Amino acid sequence: MSPENLKYLLVGVVSFGFLVEKLLSYLNVKRPVPAIPDTLSQYLSQEKLQESKNYQLENYRFGLLSGIFSFVLTILFIWNGWFGLIDGWVGNHVENPLLHSVAFFAVIFIGSDIISLPFDYYSTFVIEEKYGFNKTSIQTFFSDKLKGYLLSILIGGGLLLVFLWLIHQMGPHFWWIFWAVAAGFMVLVNLFYTAWILPLFNKLTPLEDGELKQKIIAYAQSVSFPLDNILVMDGSKRSAKANAFFSGFGKRKKVVLYDTLLDQHPPDELVAVLAHEVGHYKKKHIIWGMLTSVIQVGLLLFLLSQFIFSETMSLALGGTEWSAQLNIIGFTMLFSPISMVIGMGMNWLSRKNEFEADAFAKETFAGKPLAEALKTLSVKTLSNINPHPWYVFVNYSHPPLLERLRRLES
Repeated sequence: MSPENLKYLLVGVVSFGFLVEKLLSYLNVKRPVPAIPDTLSQYLSQEKLQESKNYQLENYRFGLLSGIFSFVLTILFIWNGWFGLIDGWVGNHVENPLLHSVAFFAVIFIGSDIISLPFDYYSTFVIEEKYGFNKTSIQTFFSDKLKGYLLSILIGGGLLLVFLWLIHQMGPHFWWIFWAVAAGFMVLVNLFYTAWILPLFNKLTPLEDGELKQKIIAYAQSVSFPLDNILVMDGSKRSAKANAFFSGFGKRKKVVLYDTLLDQHPPDELVAVLAHEVGHYKKKHIIWGMLTSVIQVGLLLFLLSQFIFSETMSLALGGTEWSAQLNIIGFTMLFSPISMVIGMGMNWLSRKNEFEADAFAKETFAGKPLAEALKTLSVKTLSNINPHPWYVFVNYSHPPLLERLRRLES
C-alpha cells in the first residue's frame, strides 16, 4: 500500500470509530425517560429521574462538542502531515535517535494536555458543579495536574525510554522483551498502588473501631478471608460520588472505602458492598483480569512489531524517513477497531464477573442490603436506569442497575 492510500485508510478508520462512538451515545441519550420501576419507587422521584436525564444530555452535548474538536484536529494532523512536521522539528533540535523519540512524545503529550485542559476544567467546575458532584478546589485541580505530570515523567517516561530503547536496539524481538517488562510493572502497580501512588493524591486512614469495622471483620472471618487493612479514602475531597475497591494480592491486599460511601450507607449495606468485592477475590476475577490484561498487552505488542519498521506508515503521517514514533502513532489509530472489539469482549467478561460477585454477596451475606446500596448509589450519582442495549454491550463494564436488582431481589 502506498503512503497516500495508507493516509486515506487512517482517515477512514478514525472517522469510522468517531461515528460509531457518537451514534451509540446518541441512541443512548435519546432513550425516553421511563416510568419509575416499583423496586425504585421509594428512592426515586420523577423529578430526580428527569434530573438524571438532564445530566446525561448535558454530558452528551459536551462530549459531542469536545469529541468533534478532537476528531477534526486529528484528521487535520493526518491529512496535512503535521505529525511528520513535529517529528522533523524535534529531530532538528535533538540528534540522538532515542532522545529524539522521547522528545517527540513529550511534545505530543504536553500539547494534547494543554488542549484538553479547558475541557477538563469545564467538565469539573461547570457540569459536575451544577449537579452537586464536584468537591474539587481549583488548587486541588491544578495540583493533581502537576502531580500527574511528575508521575508521567518518572514512570511513563521511564517505561517509554525502555520501550523505545528496545525498538532501536533489539529490532523485531523488542516486543516479547518489553511484554515481560510491562507484565512485571502491572503486577507491581497492583501490589503497591495504595502504598506508593494513591497517597500522592488522597489521604488514607485506617477505619476507626466501631460497629462497621466489627461487622466487616466478622464477615471476612465467616468466608475465610483474612483482612487486616481496611482504609478510608478522602474521596469527598474531589467528588460527592462514592466507591470502594480492593488492591493487591496475598498479605498486601487492602480494601479502600471512600468516605462518601460511609456517609451515605448504613453498616449492613457497606458490608454487602464489601462482600461483593470479596466475591471478586474469591472467584479469582482479579487474577484472571490481570492475566487477560497481560495477554492483551502481548497481542498489542506483537501486532505492533509486524510493521513498526515499515517506512510506509511514517511517510503517510508526513515523515521524510522511517520513524519509530510516527509508526507508533499510526498503529494506535489503525489498531482502534481491533481495540474496540477487544474492549467489548472485556466489558462482557466484566459484566459477567459483576453478576457472579453479586451472587456471592447474596449467598454469603444477603441480597437485600446490596440491592439497597445499589439503589442509593444509582440515585445519588444520577445513573441512567434505561440505557440503550447496544450502548451497554459496547461500553458498560457493569450490568445496568435494573438487571442487577432483578437477580438480587428474585
